[in-house]
Amino acid sequence: MARAQALGELGEAFAAAYLRLLGCEVEAARVRLAGVEVDLVVRDGDTRVLVEVKVRGRSDFGGAVHAVDREKRERLHRAALALSQRSPGPVRIDVVAVDLEADGLRLRHVRSAVGGR
Repeated sequence: MARAQALGELGEAFAAAYLRLLGCEVEAARVRLAGVEVDLVVRDGDTRVLVEVKVRGRSDFGGAVHAVDREKRERLHRAALALSQRSPGPVRIDVVAVDLEADGLRLRHVRSAVGGR
């Protein structure tokens, strides 16, 4: 469990650095909104973005990008609603997936990965 937690924390730090390179401002890490833990909250221009970071060492089940299941998408949607109620403005939910591979790592950024209902 300690290894998985450490890997997750490294993945979040890597995702935050990547998003900063894109010009986003990281506002918070590991924040709770409406009882939901959100890995990163960033600002991309006028849009606030909730970012779910997934790190996987194996790709047997489709890799990190497929690790956000229906239940997690619903929780992220609830968090996005809470954030938009707290302060109006556009909110988006992204996924940053990091897969550890034999020759390095692969990062995939899925913008608007979780849509509204």
